[in-house]
Amino acid sequence: MIDLVPGELRRIAVLGAHCDDVAIGAGGTLLTLCAARPGIRVEALVLSGGGTRRESEERDALAAFCPGADLRVTVGKMPDGRLPAHWDEAKRAVEDLRVRISPDLILAPHPGDAHQDHRGLAELVTTAFRDHLVLGYEIVKWDGDLGRPNAYQPLMPAVAEAKVALLWEHYPSQRRRSWFDREAFTGLARIRGIECQTRYAEAFYLRKLTLDLAGG
Repeated sequence: MIDLVPGELRRIAVLGAHCDDVAIGAGGTLLTLCAARPGIRVEALVLSGGGTRRESEERDALAAFCPGADLRVTVGKMPDGRLPAHWDEAKRAVEDLRVRISPDLILAPHPGDAHQDHRGLAELVTTAFRDHLVLGYEIVKWDGDLGRPNAYQPLMPAVAEAKVALLWEHYPSQRRRSWFDREAFTGLARIRGIECQTRYAEAFYLRKLTLDLAGG
């Protein structure tokens, strides 16, 4: 494995269109990073769910997924499924995040996601953060848009199990949905683990990567 983020990883930004997106797409990676780097700054931006029960779920969930981190969470009030109609508002939120933090790593939806909110946010991230490492996470759903990722974060079995347990614990409002399923989350992690020769993994999409093979 090659460390794509050499040196100290001090600041990360995580973005989601909806409450639970970040935890589903990159919860295991957050658990892994925060355990390895106590005190890491995590700046989270979620565009929708503000002022509802879902905001409380999200804040509690991200605190659980980022133990020991310097966590800061912003939850906006955009209506679910309407990002294209609220483009200016979404763009301002992402640009405000860019002012608050210059992250060493960004976790956000990937541009090939079939959900218009996810896809739109992915586009905004890559235009606002032009000189940053952006890993686009995936979310299993009815649309059948799982693709061929090109970056992987292996997960220890205990971390994969903790991710699923935390999802179930902190998002009771989503348990009735067909896609919010323990076997689905574990199964996808197992498949991505096979693809990178480990037991479990989360997979990401890299749009652009600059190398420094000379080390300087």
